[in-house]
Amino acid sequence: MTSSNHNRPTTFLKTSPEHLALEEAKKALVMVHGRGGSATDMLQFSRYFKLQDFAVLAPEATGHSWYPLSFMADESSNEPQLSQSLDTLDQTVAMINKAGIGAENIYFFGFSQGACLSLEYTARHAKRYGGVAAIIGGVIGQKVHPERYSGDFAGTPVFIGTSNPDFHVPITRVYATVNILRDLNAAVTLKEYPGLGHTINQDQIELTNRLIFDRQP
Repeated sequence: MTSSNHNRPTTFLKTSPEHLALEEAKKALVMVHGRGGSATDMLQFSRYFKLQDFAVLAPEATGHSWYPLSFMADESSNEPQLSQSLDTLDQTVAMINKAGIGAENIYFFGFSQGACLSLEYTARHAKRYGGVAAIIGGVIGQKVHPERYSGDFAGTPVFIGTSNPDFHVPITRVYATVNILRDLNAAVTLKEYPGLGHTINQDQIELTNRLIFDRQP
């Protein structure tokens, strides 16, 4: 997945050699890195999850950032990168669909900026997904605009794990995000970790497995 348009940052898509090829898989996991991270980081992290019968895909943003400023900055200041990054996820989902895997068997895992992007994308395109795990993130925008989000998650399991406090993601935005997702009929589990810091811990990995991957049909 690349683009030669000089106004659009090139995005690379990597797949995990440790899991099934997309054409052979029954399910697909899209892993979205945080600011400064990479697709390789995410693919290496996938070994901690229970992913039998999965293809694992990880898009990577040029410059290792999906948008330039805070996810709570004025939205115009994060454009055009934000719209392009959301389109990257849309293209990734379309690629998975083309391989014969429906939304109910597509899963998302994102950390930090990648968690924000994953939550924003799925809330804008709410439907029955396999599951969503977002570690330290919330929907994007200076203000929350519930009218932006539509569809029906139809009980999609969503796990949000977050540090409280977190210097990038205020807990109030996490709460607002949970409300939006529940209004769209997602089955949201939120767990706060007092003073954890901006990181992923073992408990979040175990809960992602139990709440998201162990619930596979």
